[in-house]
Amino acid sequence: MNHSFILRIRKLVSIGVMPILTAALLGLPFTEVWADVVLPKILGSKMVMQQNCEIRFWGSADAGEKVSVKGDWMSRSVETSAGDDGRWQVQMKTQKAGGPHKITVTGKNTIVLDDILFGEVWLASGQSNMEMPFLRVSGAYTGVHNWKQEVEAADYPKLRLFHVGQMSSKEPLEDVQVGGNMYGAPRSDRLWKTCSSESVAKFSAVAYFFARELHKQLDVPIGIIDSSWGASSAEEWTPAEALKALGYTRELKQVADAPQKDAQRMPTRLYNGMIHPIEKFRIQGAIWYQGESNAGRASKYTALLTEMLSLWRKAFDYELSFYIAQLASFRGSADDPNNIGWGPLREAQSDMLAVPKTGLAVTTDIGNPRDIHPKNKYEVGRRLALWALAKDYGKNIVYSGPLFKSAKYEGGRAIVEFRHTGSGLMAARKTTPLSPDAPESADKVEGFAVRGEGEKSWHWAEATIDGNKVILTSPKVPKPVAVRYLFLTNTGKGTLYNKEGLPACPFRTDR
Repeated sequence: MNHSFILRIRKLVSIGVMPILTAALLGLPFTEVWADVVLPKILGSKMVMQQNCEIRFWGSADAGEKVSVKGDWMSRSVETSAGDDGRWQVQMKTQKAGGPHKITVTGKNTIVLDDILFGEVWLASGQSNMEMPFLRVSGAYTGVHNWKQEVEAADYPKLRLFHVGQMSSKEPLEDVQVGGNMYGAPRSDRLWKTCSSESVAKFSAVAYFFARELHKQLDVPIGIIDSSWGASSAEEWTPAEALKALGYTRELKQVADAPQKDAQRMPTRLYNGMIHPIEKFRIQGAIWYQGESNAGRASKYTALLTEMLSLWRKAFDYELSFYIAQLASFRGSADDPNNIGWGPLREAQSDMLAVPKTGLAVTTDIGNPRDIHPKNKYEVGRRLALWALAKDYGKNIVYSGPLFKSAKYEGGRAIVEFRHTGSGLMAARKTTPLSPDAPESADKVEGFAVRGEGEKSWHWAEATIDGNKVILTSPKVPKPVAVRYLFLTNTGKGTLYNKEGLPACPFRTDR
C-alpha cells in the first residue's frame, strides 16, 4: 500500500466517509470511488450563508480533478482543481439577504444544494449553559423556563440551526463528526435544519433565543451553529499554538502523549474536533457562555480567552465579533461580602471588553443558588443579542448595563461613577429567580461593600443614586478606600440597574 493511498484513507476517516473507506479496505478500485466530489457537512442544503461578502467554498475530490461551483445568483461558475492532497477551495460572493438559492457543484459527480438563504450567521460555543436544550433530558439539563410554550411557538422558516457533533480530536479534523453527548444532550446528525418545534426542542436554548432576537429585529434569515460541550474548559477550545504561546508546556505534552479518545476532553482537542472543521465557513461572530470550569484559575482566563479569540479570528480569516455571557449567580452566601468565589472569573470575563469587537451580557440577576444551570435562558440570549444589534447592526439601543468607570473617596464616602447608565440608574430586583421579564423597582440599592485602610474585612454599604454615580457610606468603615460590587459567587443581593432593565456588572477597585 503506497503512501498516497494511506493519505487518502486517512482523509476518508477524517471526513467520515465510511462507505468509501470500507470499499477501499475490501480492495475495490480506489480511484473510482474516491473520484466523487465530497463537501463538508457544514456546506449543505437549508444552510444560511453570510450575506454581501466573499466566502470560501471547499471540499475534496480526486487529486487533480476539475471542480466547478455555480450559484443560481452567479453569472458564471468558478472553477478550480483539487490539489495533490485532494483538497480544493474557491471564493464566491454572496448577495443581500434573501433566497432561497441553489448551488451546483460539479466534478466527476454532481452535488446540488438547495433551499439556501443569505443572511447573518453566528456561532454559539462554550460549556453546559450554552449547550442546555429546552426540554428536560437529564438530571443536569432539567428544562428551561416556559419551555413547552417556547418550543410550540418556534416556527421560523428563515431561522436555520446546525449542531456540531461533540468530538475530541488529537489532530485537527477536516469535517465534523457525529461524536458523543453530554448530560443527555442529543448526538448531532450534522444537518442544517429549519427552525421548528421538532428541531429546536433539543437545541441550545441560549443560541436559539439569541438567533430569534436577531431574526425578529433585523428581519433577515439567521443561521446559528451550536458547537458546545458541557463541563468543557476554555483550554479545550484553544488551538495548540495559543497554549504554547501562553506557556502551557506540561498540558501540551500530556495531550501529545495521550491516545485518541473521541469523548475525552483535553486541551486543544475540542478546537481540533469542533471548531477547526468549520473555520472556513464565514460567520459574523460568536457568542460564548463558558467559565465555570475555569473559575479555579481565573487569573489566567483573560489572557487565555484573548489568545483563543485571536487564533479563532486568524482561522476564520475575519475579525469576528465575540460576545460573552458572564457567569450567573450560583451557590454560596449572598450575605457575606468576603466570600468572593466566582468574583475573579467574572472580573476576567469583563476584562475582555478591552479586546476589540467584544461584549459582555451580565447575568448576575438570573441565576439559581441551587442549580448551576439556571432556567432563564431567554434573557441570556436576548442580552447577548443586544450587543450584536448595537455593535454589528448599528441599532440605536441601550445594550449594556452599568459598567464601573471610576471611584473616589472623600468625607467618609466612596463615590462610584458608571458608564452605560442608559436613561438613568435605578434600584430594581427580579420578581422571581426564573422570571424572563424586566425587573421591578426595589426599595434601595444593595450589593455594594467597602473596606477601610489596612483592613481585610469588607462591610456592606448604604448606597444612594446621584445621577450616574452611587454614593456609599458605612458606619463600620468611617474612611473607605476600596469598593466592591457583587464580587462573590452568589450575586442575588444586587439591585443596581439602568432604567432599561440591564444589571450592573460586578467589579472591585482593589485589584
